[in-house]
Order: sequence, then C-alpha cells, then structure tokens
Amino acid sequence: MRTDDSTTPVPNGSAAAVDVPPTLLFVDDEPSILSSLQRLFRPKGYKILTAESGEAGLAVLDVHPVDLVISDMRMPKMDGAQFLEQVRQKTPETMRLLLTGYADVTSTINAINKGEIYRHISKPWDDNDIVLIVKKALEHKALRGENQRLLALTQRQNDELKDLNAGLEKRVQERTSEIEQVNSFLNLANDKLKQNFLVSIKVFSGLIELREGAVAGHARRVADMARRIAKRMALPVQGQQDVFVAALLHDIGKIGFSDELLSRPVSKLVNEDLARYRKHALSGEAALMPLVELQGVAKIIRSHHERFDGEGFPDGLLGTAIPLGAQILAVANDYDGFQIGTLTERRYSADEVKSLLQQGSGKRYDPKVVDAFLDVIGKPREEVGRYRELPASELMPGMVSGKDILSRDGTLLLAADYVLDAVIVRQIQTYATREGIHLMVSIRTDKRFNAAPQTASLP
Repeated sequence: MRTDDSTTPVPNGSAAAVDVPPTLLFVDDEPSILSSLQRLFRPKGYKILTAESGEAGLAVLDVHPVDLVISDMRMPKMDGAQFLEQVRQKTPETMRLLLTGYADVTSTINAINKGEIYRHISKPWDDNDIVLIVKKALEHKALRGENQRLLALTQRQNDELKDLNAGLEKRVQERTSEIEQVNSFLNLANDKLKQNFLVSIKVFSGLIELREGAVAGHARRVADMARRIAKRMALPVQGQQDVFVAALLHDIGKIGFSDELLSRPVSKLVNEDLARYRKHALSGEAALMPLVELQGVAKIIRSHHERFDGEGFPDGLLGTAIPLGAQILAVANDYDGFQIGTLTERRYSADEVKSLLQQGSGKRYDPKVVDAFLDVIGKPREEVGRYRELPASELMPGMVSGKDILSRDGTLLLAADYVLDAVIVRQIQTYATREGIHLMVSIRTDKRFNAAPQTASLP
C-alpha cells in the first residue's frame, strides 16, 4: 500500500486548523494504472492511497478512513465486483467507482447490484470526465452526510420539544396563582408548547374561573356555543377555531379584577369600577397580540362588547364593521351571562334569554348571528295568547308588563308583572325618545290589575 498525502501538517500545540481533504483509494493490479491515477489526482489536493489487490484494499480500509474508492474490475483472486461488495459491507458511506476495461456486461451489472457502485468508468478514461465524476461523487457523499446530520438534529430537537411538552400541565398548574405572569405564560405556550396549543389555551381560560362566584364553567359554555354558531354560519375551519379560542379567553382581561368586582353584575358597576370593566377587552387583546398565532383571536376579544347599532365599546364600531367572530361571541357570551347573573342581578331562564336576544336583534346583536343562534338552540317557547308586543307610544295606564324592560347596558328598568300608571307610561315614552330607540314593550293580555299601581322611576 502506498500513500500520497498532499496536505500541510499542523504543528503540535498549534490552534490553527486545516480542512482535511477527501481521501481516495485506487485499487488495481496494474502499477501503471495506479501511477496514472496518482498523477491525475495528486494536483487536485486529494489524499491518495493505493492498493494492488482487493485484499490489500480491504486492509487499507481497516486502517484509514476513505471517502471514495476507484477499483479495477478485472483483478486476480478477488475481482472489482467482489471487492466493492465487501467495501459496501465494511464502510457503506464510502463512495464506490468501478473501472471496466472490457465489454463484460454481466460482471458490470453484478458489481452495480452487489457493490451498489455510484458509477462505472470505461478504460481508457477521459481525464476531465473521471475528475468530474470523482468530484460529483464526493459532493453526493457530502450532501448525504449533511442530510443525515440535519435529520439527526431534527430528531434531537423533536425529542427536546417532547420533553418540554411532557411537563406542560404541571408547570402551568404551578403558575396559575401568579396572575401577573399571564403574558409570559402565553409566550411560553407559543415558543415551546406548539404541539399542545389547544391544551394550553384551555388551561389559561380556566385562570379566571378558579375564582369564586357564578362564573365557573362560563368560558367553556360560551366557547361551545360560539363554535356551534360559527359552524352553523359556515365559517371556515380556521374562523371557527378562532371564535372558539376567543370565547375560551374572552375574559382574560379580567385576570386582575378583585373578587368583589368579579362578583358584581355589570348593571351594578359605576364610576371607576365601570371604567375598569370597560377596559378588560383591550387588556385581553394586549395580552394576546404578541403571539402571532393568536392575533386574530385578540381582535375578536377586543370587539366582543361592540353593539350592532354602534353604541358598544371600546371603539363604537357599527354593523358589519364589527368582526363577525366578535358578533358571534357577543351572542354566546350574553346567552350564558344573563342566566348566571353576571350581567344583571336577576338570573333569567334559557327561554327568557332567547327572547331578550331576539329583542336585541338589529340593535345589540347582528340579526344573522341571532338567527343562527336560534337555529342552533331553538326558538323560545311562546305562551300563546298571554303576551303582545306594543311600541312605547301605544302604552296605556292599567296595562301589565309581561317581561322585564332592560336598558341598552342590561340595567333593569321595569320588572315583569308591573301595573303601568300614567307616570310610568310617560317615563317609558320619555326614555325611548331620549335614547332614540324604537322600544317594544311586552304586555300581558290574560289579566289586568285593579290594585293601586306600584311606584317606579325610570332613568
């Protein structure tokens, strides 16, 4: 075995580094062929090893790492096909080229199949061609090695990500009491927990519901209802998902509210408490906007207290300027809120809330969303003959209110079963005129009260 090392040695103790050139092994029983190959490839900067038989070539491989082997086909004892087959078994990463000097198709095919050679080269060869073939073979080897490296790196990163996800629930539970770190939790969910995205969202939506009060389960109920409405309205799959996630997190802006503030219905909030309540949609949006995946969700949360008639907050958007997802969330949120007492002191039955939402269609709510909601959950069961709807201008003393009359913000103006007198009739009509609304009042038709009217005062 002969070597021709054209690299420059690095002195002992030197910090300098030199790229190691590829190592080529030439195997041929004719010394003249080996010499020719050495003369051709020596100026190219390769490290050259030679062997005059297959057995000698295998011995070289036991001692030296080799990037590429060029072997002659016809050699005594062990031909090129047999030799390259053993090279493949011994060092499969080594590129293998076969020199053939006669028209033995069967032997060449056998070498290709068993030795899995990269190329075969006919003798006599063209110098430029064989140099180019060697260059391409080494590039192929380098690319294959880089691909394996990247695959290994990807697998290692995937394993690390799985390890991070495995501890997700425990880590979140440990930090739910640290309310001020909600933003950092959401960033962590985005950066490290993408495979458990929805699980993370559900955990965060439960933060507000860990507090005492009637809100337990509210976010989940609202999310389920909002998704059903979105599906009924044939929103795209991503749109349905955004509405669902927004519903789970719609109260995340209340995370810093005191227990006392959370326990009070919206109709009872005044001054600073009301002002703080009106900012929670903006706070919820701000918490989610840094996360690219949740920016659509954040916009829905910002606008879920807008009104179809433009009287909502925080931006006073009107009609279709309000995101459809926010309109859907508004209906689903109020349907649950009226029943659990977060909007008014009184808790309404499901049928009563359906009627309230119908009355708010075109004013508080998008009519198409209300229609889809009623398609999903069913229309309220009307007590035939017991009520009729009259405009405020047609009210008369002695009539009995059939259902509660609510203000724009859900404040109770007049309770059901209230006997109207001239003062109350005038106050209702004045209120409708002042607010510029077409107020419809439910009046009972099954009885009239002769008792002295109760006293009441509208705002």
